[in-house]
Amino acid sequence: MTTHPSDDRPIGMFDSGFGGLTVARAFIDLLPDEDLVYVGDTGRYPYGPRSLGEVAGYAHEIARYLVDVHRVKLLVVACNTAAAAALGSLRDELDVPVMGVIDPGVRSLVRATETGRVGVIGTVGTVGSGAYQRAVAASGTPVELTVAACPGFVEFVEGGETGSDQVHVLAERLLAPIVEAKVDALLLGCTHYPYLARTITDVVGRDVVLVSSADETAFEALALFREEAEAPGGVALAPAAVGRVGTHRFVSSGDVERFRDLGARLLGPELAAAERAPWSR
Repeated sequence: MTTHPSDDRPIGMFDSGFGGLTVARAFIDLLPDEDLVYVGDTGRYPYGPRSLGEVAGYAHEIARYLVDVHRVKLLVVACNTAAAAALGSLRDELDVPVMGVIDPGVRSLVRATETGRVGVIGTVGTVGSGAYQRAVAASGTPVELTVAACPGFVEFVEGGETGSDQVHVLAERLLAPIVEAKVDALLLGCTHYPYLARTITDVVGRDVVLVSSADETAFEALALFREEAEAPGGVALAPAAVGRVGTHRFVSSGDVERFRDLGARLLGPELAAAERAPWSR
């Protein structure tokens, strides 16, 4: 009988705030044996308007906390802006595998299109970095890409306001280039944006497939665990012991009570408690 190695150390994950909870939800559902530590950097959100250098500094601080304090076996950068700013440097610095949400999302996007006209929406920082444009080009799939920045979307989600008339008016203005390009698949290039999916669909049309990177990223992690494959960084990953019940810890650098209350509405009952990040002001 072959015994496969197991590793019960947690998976670490972080985002500027609540958006990465879409990724956390996918990991919790798909990998129930795994422990998870999630950091929402709500004390310094939003990342989108900040310089990539500033965001990279935050990303490295949080990554070191997850690796040094929580001893995570895998780091998931569940924030598109942080992935655009620091994914490469995090992989160079850390001795654990580091996954982002950009490449998994692009792979799902190019599979979803039938017309070859695709779109990506994201924060100003993510769009300005060119990360998605490079990832689509690197996929080798001949598609016509339209990209649009959507400043303000994150703030509506972080404020718990996802279906108001104001966000609809903003979406009509910001998504106009996507509508004009007649895309048939649209990648939500910020992990906050799935919470605005209904509004986005109302604006772009129900024939447009909305692609979220959350599920695709979780499936990629599952494949790595099942195959005991080498993760980014050349490190082999081992899953938690089969049959154990994973635990989930949530850390916030901002208002912990608000993070717990709004986060529980967005994620579910798993976010019953939240801890304060050591760098909180």
